[in-house]
Amino acid sequence: MDNIIYFIKSTLSSEMASSGFPLIYKGEMNHQIMRSFAFMANRKIAEKNIPTSIRKRVFHIMIECLQNITKHSDDYDEKDKQIGNGLFVVGHNKDSFYVITGNLVRNEKMKSLEERLMLLNQSTPTELRKLFMKQMIEGSLNEKGGAGLGLIDISRKSGRKLFYHFVPFDKHRHFFLLAASIAIDNSSEKEDNEEEM
Repeated sequence: MDNIIYFIKSTLSSEMASSGFPLIYKGEMNHQIMRSFAFMANRKIAEKNIPTSIRKRVFHIMIECLQNITKHSDDYDEKDKQIGNGLFVVGHNKDSFYVITGNLVRNEKMKSLEERLMLLNQSTPTELRKLFMKQMIEGSLNEKGGAGLGLIDISRKSGRKLFYHFVPFDKHRHFFLLAASIAIDNSSEKEDNEEEM
């Protein structure tokens, strides 16, 4: 885990050094913890003098990211039961909010996950909307109870490219870091009115 902490400090902190992080959580992500953390984070965001539409987008991304950890973290206890451990950070600077998550993923999932993220980062807002609608119509529920909409929705609501990195953890898994940023300036909302559903 030390190499993960080092990566966060050396890579992410250089970009966000002046922003500070109001809330940081690392540990088990169950439904009750997710609700409590989301409530605290939403209260912090509400204290900022920013448009309601931006607050809604930040909160929406937070919930999607938290759900991704609870559903997809490849962390198990001694009885092989999923425990959903993860890292969750909400931060801000003068012009953006940041939502950063981290969780374990098995090596065999990395290629498809990275390909999906590359596709999202290369897509225009219109293409992302079409991907979302296509997945809504054609996607089927997987064993985790999702239909593959989470990352698409995070990318759409962010309006920016997603940052991601895979840090080696053990011979079977990597620690997957994902960061989404949301501009506070209304002018950067690419298709906010279109995307609200």
